[in-house]
Amino acid sequence: MKAAFIKSHGDLEQLKIGELDAPQIKPNEVLIKTEFSALNHIDIFIIKGWPGLSLEMPHILGSDGSGVIKEIGSAVTTVSVGDRVTINPGLSCGKCYFCLSGKQNFCKNFSIMGENQWGTFCEFFKVPEENALLIPKDFSFELAAAAPLTFLTAWRALTTQANLKREDFVLIHGAGGGVSTAAIQIAKYLGAKVITTTSDSNKKKKAEELGADYVINYKENRDFGKTIYSEITKKKGVDVVLDSVGRDTFQNSLRLLRPGGCLVSPGATTGAISEIDIRQIFWKQLKVVGSTMSNQREFREVMTLIFQKKLKPIIDKVFPLNEVREAEKYLKEGSQFGKVLLKIN
Repeated sequence: MKAAFIKSHGDLEQLKIGELDAPQIKPNEVLIKTEFSALNHIDIFIIKGWPGLSLEMPHILGSDGSGVIKEIGSAVTTVSVGDRVTINPGLSCGKCYFCLSGKQNFCKNFSIMGENQWGTFCEFFKVPEENALLIPKDFSFELAAAAPLTFLTAWRALTTQANLKREDFVLIHGAGGGVSTAAIQIAKYLGAKVITTTSDSNKKKKAEELGADYVINYKENRDFGKTIYSEITKKKGVDVVLDSVGRDTFQNSLRLLRPGGCLVSPGATTGAISEIDIRQIFWKQLKVVGSTMSNQREFREVMTLIFQKKLKPIIDKVFPLNEVREAEKYLKEGSQFGKVLLKIN
């Protein structure tokens, strides 16, 4: 099968296109013929590598994907050959205490498709049966591939972890990212007042079209924190900050929270090490909460809303598989608004 893979860690030049054997499924797994895959920042992190990441090479990237089931294992009972599916990209053992209590993303063996297991940037990929989700007949493969990772991440972060409520002020950094475009919609669905930031006038317009109440260009307004605190929230501060940026925004996020507010962190795209003023946390009695992916219930909750067209994945651009390196460069530059996809078949 044709696939996009790496044979060693490094920069994006390590990404290769070539032929590899299709994966062999276990009794509890399904084999999917891929229609579309979606890019995520984790692709770039995996290509670069990190201490403790030990992969058998070659390694296929890709966390999100949609397609048609071509083969099922002998123990599979809930899906059939020919079914149109998308996937939950979070993988767990299914047997430990956390998995059995519905906390799959706490499993010590938890990982993401394309991280420790071959991913979706290929003509065929496999997942456990419980990770396959049927797509309605009137729902496109493109949207089905664009939705899972970003929407399940944003859904868990804003609902389970931050407990975002109607009329809360929520600040979402970086309007154009996949998680951010999902979070803007989810926050509006929950009835919150959405503040988001961007450095691009075109992204500002698109964020407003998604429903953001306040969109601030942080390059034009260097003191945007003052605008948020004094003008928008009338010196009360925001209730929730969704900060997947990390180093460049973390301290400012803490400063902008109201007393008792919550900062939820599902990632750190600009770097994981940040210097913060701890006094902000204890004086204002803030909650700083991490959030990683979701459990199966949360995944199905948000995908139901997507299938009902109450939420919509935003697709920025689609590349053919042969141009995967160009697609990753485009993602890394940060000029996209929404998801970047690969068309596989």
